[in-house]
Amino acid sequence: MTTIDTLFGAETVATKPRTIKFKQIKAVYETLAVKEEITDYLKTGQRYTAPQQVSDTFQFLMKEPKEQFITLHLDGKNRIICMDLVSVGSLNQSIVHPRSVFMTACLSSAAAIICVHNHPTGDPTPSSEDIAITKRLSEAGELMGIRLLDHIIVGDGTYLSFTERGLL
Repeated sequence: MTTIDTLFGAETVATKPRTIKFKQIKAVYETLAVKEEITDYLKTGQRYTAPQQVSDTFQFLMKEPKEQFITLHLDGKNRIICMDLVSVGSLNQSIVHPRSVFMTACLSSAAAIICVHNHPTGDPTPSSEDIAITKRLSEAGELMGIRLLDHIIVGDGTYLSFTERGLL
């Protein structure tokens, strides 16, 4: 037993140490090594200034049988610093929540993001769900200080950019 002075006078306390447990979250980055004969893939330090560049880079998604929703995390100069596969969906839809998108964007210290997803049918026309989630992501990004620069839907040899179409 030990006596300590408190605001309310001297108190006697047990000397046995107490254990306090906290849950701590740590960011863990994973480096993926891709070994394919691709000569023009995500080059380090490359700036993406046009939706066509992003579409050309992600045309490989057309080989996927399901919708895949990817976010590209960009630094202040629009260089890709990280890529996140947010969701793999079904043939014609992918479930995306702003929380999932911006959780990893915050961890990577992204200044902005570009969303990319494929339409396995080959038609890049946005669905009403595509338009709605893009609006939600844009609004959430505004609040968090992480701009949504574009949402690009990759189709068969073609693409649709929400920014080019004035939908963003």
